[in-house]
Amino acid sequence: MPTNPLAYLGQQLDELKAAGSYFRLRELESACEAVSHADGREVINLASNNYLGLANHPKLKEAALEAVRKYGAGTGAVRTITGTLDMHMALERKIAAFKHTEACVVFQSGFAANAGTVSAILSPEDHIISDELNHASIIDGCRLSRAKIHVFRHRDVAHAIEKLAALRDEPGRKLLITDGVFSMDGDIGPLDQLTEAAEAHGAIMMVDDAHSSGVLGRNGRGTVDHFNLHGRVHVQVGTLSKAIGVLGGYVCGSKDLIEFLYHRARPFLFSTSHPPAVTAACNAAFDLLVEEPERIEKLWDNTRYFKAALKDRGFDTGVSETPITPIQVGEAKMAHAFSAALFEEGLWATGIGFPTVPKGKARIRAIVTAGHTTAHLDQAVEILDKVARRMGILA
Repeated sequence: MPTNPLAYLGQQLDELKAAGSYFRLRELESACEAVSHADGREVINLASNNYLGLANHPKLKEAALEAVRKYGAGTGAVRTITGTLDMHMALERKIAAFKHTEACVVFQSGFAANAGTVSAILSPEDHIISDELNHASIIDGCRLSRAKIHVFRHRDVAHAIEKLAALRDEPGRKLLITDGVFSMDGDIGPLDQLTEAAEAHGAIMMVDDAHSSGVLGRNGRGTVDHFNLHGRVHVQVGTLSKAIGVLGGYVCGSKDLIEFLYHRARPFLFSTSHPPAVTAACNAAFDLLVEEPERIEKLWDNTRYFKAALKDRGFDTGVSETPITPIQVGEAKMAHAFSAALFEEGLWATGIGFPTVPKGKARIRAIVTAGHTTAHLDQAVEILDKVARRMGILA
């Protein structure tokens, strides 16, 4: 018998199991809502990114059904062939107007939006100045661009300026890039100060607003609106997969930027376009952001209530400023065991450890939504408290 050249993968999986970092995929058996059914169990869902509870909203479902009846199930090609529907262009115009930019392009995922944009607009002679905790899609885009990468300490504006200053006389373009909200710690990037630094050094300013779109700013317009930086941030990336409740990503900016991405962003050029149902549902979601601002108010009311209750019980939620609420545990093995025990008690909250977060900083990441009631949050805190004390996480 021939040897198995992939045997090393099984060995690495065994190492993950020994370290307590191995997981299996849970199966969601209902719509993604505040209380969901998964793996045969009813659980309070604090694991999703469905911030505004739009994933199962009647208006999104009806829009999707109408689109299928008119356009069918799929588009049949990439955007540059037959895959651009009139509804794709309408969605891009709607997002651009919402974000107060000249234009927008929609990608198949937020990951594709980041990776495709950075790799398209830069080349090997250019420089990227990037926060050390930026999302993996930004990191991959930086690598794909083959530009020179300079990492600054997390949220350390002075260090970013130091990096920019050191590159003043170096040839090539400079791109300064940050997350708007950091997905693991829930803290907000100092976009206002970084934008000033980019302007002072002639750099391109780019922000990934995945976790702030629909959360920060007026009607959820993101960190650019939160800091009142309209017209000063050159590249705004957002997602359609979190607060919007559906699937995809987008980039907003100048007309020239978007036209260039139409021609050079590889994920756009080589991936079949969003199916009609997805496109129509996203379109309906942006209408709801404008029509129902109370959803964002409810999200923030729930966030403040939940964090205060956790603090009263003695939990450490780190530096979070947003609905992303990390409950610090320490080691990855403990975080995954804690998550599994919570699920058995009726609470779905994800355990996260190395390499997603640094060693020794494993946590449960809980995300409240606008769909949770006070009773849901009270019950979640009771479960967290009971299991944490049983496991020795709280004294």
